[in-house]
Formats: sequence, structure tokens, C-alpha cells
Amino acid sequence: MDSPTSQFVSARSMGIFEPINQMSLWGDFSGDGFPNTAMAEIMEANMKLDNQSEDTSHEMLESSNKCDQEASKFPDKALRRLAQNREAARKSRMRKKVYVQQLETSRLKLIELEQELERVKQRGQYMCNAVDASYQGYSAPLNSGIIAFEVEYGRWVDEQNKQINELRDALNSNTADIKLQILVDGGLKHYYNLFRMKENAAKSDVFYIMSGVWKTPAERFFLWIGGYRPSELLIKVLLPHLELLEQQRAHICSLAQSCQQAEDALTQGMDRLQATLVEAVAAGRFGEGSYLPQVSTAVERLKALLGFVNQADHIRQETLQQTSHILTTRQAAQALLTLGEYCQRLRALSSLWTNNHPCETT
Repeated sequence: MDSPTSQFVSARSMGIFEPINQMSLWGDFSGDGFPNTAMAEIMEANMKLDNQSEDTSHEMLESSNKCDQEASKFPDKALRRLAQNREAARKSRMRKKVYVQQLETSRLKLIELEQELERVKQRGQYMCNAVDASYQGYSAPLNSGIIAFEVEYGRWVDEQNKQINELRDALNSNTADIKLQILVDGGLKHYYNLFRMKENAAKSDVFYIMSGVWKTPAERFFLWIGGYRPSELLIKVLLPHLELLEQQRAHICSLAQSCQQAEDALTQGMDRLQATLVEAVAAGRFGEGSYLPQVSTAVERLKALLGFVNQADHIRQETLQQTSHILTTRQAAQALLTLGEYCQRLRALSSLWTNNHPCETT
């Protein structure tokens, strides 16, 4: 019987070679063959090499996947960073917008306080003038109707400032025409209330309304029979700030021309009234000491002055109505906003003048 060594040699010569992990099946042998312990060490070393190669391949695969993940993460990080920058920029713009709005609100409140202070000063001046007049020998009692008008007018100005802010916000936010029409109707009604208030106050003291002491100094500079000239507002204030069609522009110009004709007729009537008053007061002989008949005649003729004041406000009201009919809803809202801001600028001009030149306004 052949020995294990001869069997191994014969197997190799025949080209048959069993794997190393099957050598343990050959049993223990000594002499020229491999001992079991040596074979076990060989098998263990072979397994370690296999494991190391597998670990190396896994590490290389993981490293490759990690590099791919890092490469894919780079665009994601850039996109996130861009998104964060856009969000930060948006928040910065919002904070700036809020800050600007707060400044604008504070500025308007300051103007309102200055206007209120001016009205209080005028009211006090009116009372002082009435008291001084009573000391100078003729009756000039405090007129409750005028004091009530000053209080009402102060509230009217506050409400106008509120409406201006609402119109501005509505136009900037592209509010629907239905809501804009409500604001336009409210704005027109607000001006009609002012004309009604002036009519009642003129019954108490028409000279008070004519003199415009209830307005700020800059507003009094442009005064015409207790208010503004409608034709000047149409041509110089509204027309340059409105985007109109040619037909609308032609209608506005025609309305301004009609207003100017009515204003001229009213101004001529005022001139004639003034002339008749001069004649009435100057009638009779001077130096006689008795002038009551002449003054009584002048008082009768002065009653026509109340009609002139009311007619002037009637022209203003008709101009507002006709203008709103010519314009679209959005254009009418823009016109009311422009008119209101124009009044605010005149009041701000008065406040600035009063603060810088206090002696000139006392």
C-alpha cells in the first residue's frame, strides 16, 4: 500500500491538486509529510489574507462612495447657502421697509402735533383779540360758533390725514376698484362736510372765514374767498401728476377753464361789493361825529358777502364732483391723494416757517 507521501506525489503528477482547506481530511502523519499544526497555520494565514483583501476592497468602496457623497453634497450646500442669503436679504429688506414706515409715521405724527399746536395758538389769539376788542370800547364777545368750528376743523384735518394714509396704502397694494371707490366716496364726502362746516361758521362770523385765520400761514397765502382756487388745483396740482388719456385731459382742461370763468365772475362781484362798501362807509360828511346811518347801510350790503363765500365753496364742490366723473376710480383715488398731500405740504411749510421764524408769525 502506498504511503501518503507517494499518494501526494502521484496526485500532483496527475494534475490533481486539492485545496489547502481539504488537507485536514488527510489525517495526522509524520516523517516527510506536513504536520497538522503547520497546515493549520497555513490555513489561518490564508484566511487572514482573504479577510484583509476583503476589508481593503470594502474600505476602497466606502471611500469611493464617501467621495461621491461629498461631491454630491457640494452643490446642495451651495444651494442652501444661496437660499439662506436670499432669505437674509429678504428679511433685511422687510426690516428696512418697516423702519422707513415707522419714520414716516413719526414724521406725520410730528406734523399733526405741530398743526394742533398752531390751531391752539390761533384759538388763543382769537380769544385774546376778542378780549382786547372788548376793552377798546366795542362789543366783540367770544363766538361759540367759531370756537366749535375750530374744534371741528381740527378733527377734520386729523381725519383727512388718516384718509390720505389709507389711499396711499390702497394704491400701493393694488387694491380692487370696489374698495378704492369706497375710499373715493369717503374722501369726497369729507370735503363736502368741510364746506358745510364753513357755511355754518360763516353765519356766525363771515370775516373769520374770509380771513382764513383757521388755516396755517402758508395756506392763507393762496387763499381765495375762504379757500383754494379750483382752477389752479386742476392745472397746477392734479394735471401734472395724473396719467390721463387725451380725451380725459381735454375734459379736465375744459373744466379748469369753466372754473376760471366762474372764479373771475365771483371775483368781479367781490370787487363791486367792496366798492359799494367803501361808498357806503364814506357817505355823509366827515367830522360830524355821527356815522351810524352809513355803517347801517354798509351792514346791509355786507350780507351779500355770505353768499359769495358759499358760492366759492359751491364751485369747489362742483369741481370735485365733475373731476371724479371724468377720471376712473383709480385715477380719482390718485387725485384725492395728490390733493391731500398738497395740503399736508403747505401745513408742513407753515410749521417749518413758524419754527425758523417765530417772530414773523406772532
